[in-house]
Amino acid sequence: MARLRKVQISHFRSIKSLTWSPSPGLNCLIGPGDSGKSTVLDAIDLCLGARRTIQFTDADFHGLDVSEPVSITLTIGELDDALKNFETYGLYLRGFDVATGEIEDEPEKALEPVLCLNLTVGSDLEPAWSLISDRARAQNATRNLTWGDRVRLAPTRIGVLSDFNLSWRRGSILNRLTDEKADASAALAKAARDARAAFGEDVEKQLGETLRLVGEAAAELGIDVGGKVRALLDAHSVTFGGGTISLHDEEGVPLRGLGIGSTRLLLAGLERKAAAQSSVLLVDEVEHGLEPHRIIRFLGSLGAKEAEPPLQVFMTTHSPVVLRELLASQLVVLRDTGGQHEPLSVGVDPDIQGVVRLHPEAFLATSVAVCEGASEVGLVRGLDQHRSANGDASVFACGVALVDVKGEKNLLKVAEAFSSLRYRVAILRDDDVKPNMVKEKAFADAGGLVTAWQPGRKLEEELFHSLPADAVNALLDLALTVKDQGVVNDQIKSASADTVTLASVRSELNGRAVSETARVALGKAAGGKNAPWFKNVSAMEEIWRKIVGPTFDDADPRFQEIVNEFFAWATDGRSRD
Repeated sequence: MARLRKVQISHFRSIKSLTWSPSPGLNCLIGPGDSGKSTVLDAIDLCLGARRTIQFTDADFHGLDVSEPVSITLTIGELDDALKNFETYGLYLRGFDVATGEIEDEPEKALEPVLCLNLTVGSDLEPAWSLISDRARAQNATRNLTWGDRVRLAPTRIGVLSDFNLSWRRGSILNRLTDEKADASAALAKAARDARAAFGEDVEKQLGETLRLVGEAAAELGIDVGGKVRALLDAHSVTFGGGTISLHDEEGVPLRGLGIGSTRLLLAGLERKAAAQSSVLLVDEVEHGLEPHRIIRFLGSLGAKEAEPPLQVFMTTHSPVVLRELLASQLVVLRDTGGQHEPLSVGVDPDIQGVVRLHPEAFLATSVAVCEGASEVGLVRGLDQHRSANGDASVFACGVALVDVKGEKNLLKVAEAFSSLRYRVAILRDDDVKPNMVKEKAFADAGGLVTAWQPGRKLEEELFHSLPADAVNALLDLALTVKDQGVVNDQIKSASADTVTLASVRSELNGRAVSETARVALGKAAGGKNAPWFKNVSAMEEIWRKIVGPTFDDADPRFQEIVNEFFAWATDGRSRD
């Protein structure tokens, strides 16, 4: 059950340089489009795969610069006895320090024995694989893994073209399930002369255990293959070889005719059963072809919920469903920081895990607005709708996600976590309760944006203070559609120590003016802890779309400045997906 301890990529496609120590279990790569996620999977596949020839082009070199070679090095740990054989690999065995991620050339008792496999491609476009160590280099010694070991270590890839694994082809997963082999030459000749059924009877005796495991995996994953899985000659095959024998259902229909999702599910189950032979799995776009409930089944089959993962999985995704099902520690954000690709683990903090569960889409965005509550979420949504209707760029088209942290307590912590993962981050908060100002300043100094209302005000107070009289009147009308008139009156009186009433406010509004005293009372009443007027996304969305947006140009200049600063930030970061 080999595991990759370190992945080093240099000058390969979009990646100029990357060094990563992946988890021994599930590693889900996320990030904006063109950030290099699929390139990492390709690099692992090309370096460790069992291929005798691969065609490279100039496009495989970073920036099309063929003067610097492509180099991919995989450090392989959890070696079995064959890979630790001193006569075969003794000169290449090295030591890996799990605590530091460092590699020592001399294997030591305290270090894990590892092999470092390198793939280099020069300007002649010829790939060269070799095991590397300083001792071997000093002696001008070179060697590759034996072909048998390469076949054993080769990762299985579930991608667009993976149904070849449902035939007994060279390198397919079926050949790793058991040591069974079908001597098909005579039977195939007979089958070519109209003997598929006879061949099926013969081959099932030779592949019985493999077929049993396939049927078991299909049943566990809810894939209908009939009562019995059979191995028959593929009617579409025109050559006699290993690929001529493929999996069929009970009626003789090839399983390669399964839908994309069912094929991927079945292959995941088979890879799980073959884990003792091949324990590295590559999955392109996990969600492809799978409904949400089958995504959950797929991830479970890969061991996503198990403390001791049966497989080391490298996958990519753009699906919130996938993120919601995984632990934050299984998520890796891939960032290009100007020549150096950096894989960043989302982490193990329980608060961040909660954000992943509630707002997985935020980790798939390019910018994140961390909102103190539902009111701020509604604010952005509503005003964005108004602005978009008037020809401005939508913040969502620019890759912004909104995260409601439900209070001031976790506001900075969540914002700092996203910032540490190199997201563009803004905070939207009230100013009635002050956060840790030292930490907030550090967040802002690091490039984050803090959007807070004028000193001491919460959002409702800001609205009633800053909007023109017509907008205040519309806000009051809206409140009276959701609250009883007597309740609103009592709240206004309570907020003003009985100096302002609903009737007195109405009287002022009839004159198209609102006193400072009335504005203060309305703001406190609207945002009070007991039965606030607009404390939900839908209400605030409507307010900002229908009331604030149309009267925004007549609002208090400082209020305009605060709002415009946020939207300038939001639309400045363009999505790359």
